[in-house]
Amino acid sequence: MPLRSTARTSLVDLVIEQMERLIADGEWEVGEKIPAEPVLVETLDVGRNTVREAVRALVHTGMLEPRQGDGTYVRASSDFGAAVQRRLRRAADLEAYEVRASLERDAARYAALRRTDEDLAALRAALAERDRAWGNSDIAAFIDADVDFHRTVAAAAHNGVLADLYEHFSDALRATLQAVIRRPLPDSVRHQFDAHTAIVDAIEARDPDAAEQAALAHLTEAMDALREARPYEGEPAADPRDPARSGEEAHA
Repeated sequence: MPLRSTARTSLVDLVIEQMERLIADGEWEVGEKIPAEPVLVETLDVGRNTVREAVRALVHTGMLEPRQGDGTYVRASSDFGAAVQRRLRRAADLEAYEVRASLERDAARYAALRRTDEDLAALRAALAERDRAWGNSDIAAFIDADVDFHRTVAAAAHNGVLADLYEHFSDALRATLQAVIRRPLPDSVRHQFDAHTAIVDAIEARDPDAAEQAALAHLTEAMDALREARPYEGEPAADPRDPARSGEEAHA
């Protein structure tokens, strides 16, 4: 709908707020290309310069990402999420996993206390999808399924703040997961099917202590491996969505 300016709020600010709302509400999803400039001009009923300024501002915050010759994509679901992504890009893999452990053990504990039958069904489905992606040697799908599984655990905790925090963190966590999957670690550490099953079993049993311990155990295993593994030196980051490498890396 057309936007109206007020004396205290510029038209650019209004366009920025509207775009942020479209992203936050999921109408523009993370990873999705936003409408082309002419479409935004017509939809928002504002000039090209206004749209360009608004897009530039959201690119600056990290919520949007321009891709040469392709368009502009949603990179994060909020400016907070974008800030988390920027910080995690400067963090070591081990640092990111230590923070992840703090979030996930609380999410598992609260999920065991508060989960519904619907939550449990969603967890079992997410677990099955994760295992299916690994079995198909599809690294991109495996990372998506792993992130979705832990988001589902956070959702089952029925704490809106915790779910939002994990949502933002998990968007930024993908690069870290990709780095871990590329490392020459044992498949049992990279896959961790039994460890993830233990989390769901504890949540089903409504055992918060066991759920917390299972969540921490699977991350501790990965963190111990990261401490022992020597980082790659001078190797460029590989794109896990490259189909030429997916099958090779899945069972390296």
